[in-house]
Formats: sequence, C-alpha cells, structure tokens
Amino acid sequence: MAKILWILAAAFALTAGITDLRWQKIPNWLTYPAVPIAILLHWMIAGKHAALLSLAGAALGLGILLPFVLLGGLGGGDWKLVGGMGAFFGARRLVPILLLTLIINGIMAMALVLWKRRVGQTFRNLGRMTAALFRFRSPGPELTIDNPETAKVPFGIAAAIAVLLYVAGQPWVPF
Repeated sequence: MAKILWILAAAFALTAGITDLRWQKIPNWLTYPAVPIAILLHWMIAGKHAALLSLAGAALGLGILLPFVLLGGLGGGDWKLVGGMGAFFGARRLVPILLLTLIINGIMAMALVLWKRRVGQTFRNLGRMTAALFRFRSPGPELTIDNPETAKVPFGIAAAIAVLLYVAGQPWVPF
C-alpha cells in the first residue's frame, strides 16, 4: 500500500515537470488536490500521526519558499509543487529532496546562462538582487520572473528529476 503513495508522488512530480517544460507553468488542477490527497493517503495507510507529518511537510515546503514567491523570484505553481511534495514526503524527507532540486536547478541555470552568453548580465543581476536583499527591498520588476526577457529555468523539471532520483534510491517506506 505504501508503494502507491511513492508512485503517486513520482507521478505528481513528473507531471509537473512535463507541464513546466511544455507550457512554462505548473497548473492548479495538478497542485491544488496534491496536499489533501497526500494527507488522506497517509491517514489511510499509516494513521493520524502520518497524516500530521504529511501536513507538516506541506507547511514546511510552502513556508520555506514563500519569500521567494513574494519577491517574484519563484512562480506560484513552483511553490505549490513544493507544498505538494512536502505533503507526499513529509518534512524529514522533503529537505533532502528540496536540496537536490535546488542543486539540479542551479546546474540548469548555469547551463542556460552559458548557453545564452549572459554571464556578465547574470553577475550584475545577482549583485542587484543581493543589494536589494540587504536593504529588505524587492529587487525590482526587471529582475522577476514576470519580465519576458528574463531567462527562466523550469523549476518543475528540476523537482521531477530530484523526486525520481530520491524515490529510485530509497526503500518503500512512507515515514
């Protein structure tokens, strides 16, 4: 029964990665039901304690990335994806998955910067973003994902790869 949970988590992440690659968006029809479905499945498989751990994982995922969404550096679909991943994996397992996601996303970003030959512009933007962070201000609309000229890295693909690697390398135990 626990295998179903892990297979659904992998399917959720893979679907998010595919939609993010194809349409640069992770749709609400995928992310909204993820948290309640994961919590319910944890409850059915392992009881109330597992459901509470699932809820804590969702809260952690949403809480960690909320500042990045508010500053315009991360899309709402990416944010809800991590909340869903937290619900499927719980807080304890979400942390290594999220770290792996960020590493993969960073590698993808570096490859994109090199491919588009934007190294100088990227360093200037990082400087402006760092200065804004220390002043507790938004870096400006030209440095957010809403800017059509911004090179965007599909976070959903990185998350899908991280989840698939994690699931493939772990025993089939929900918590």
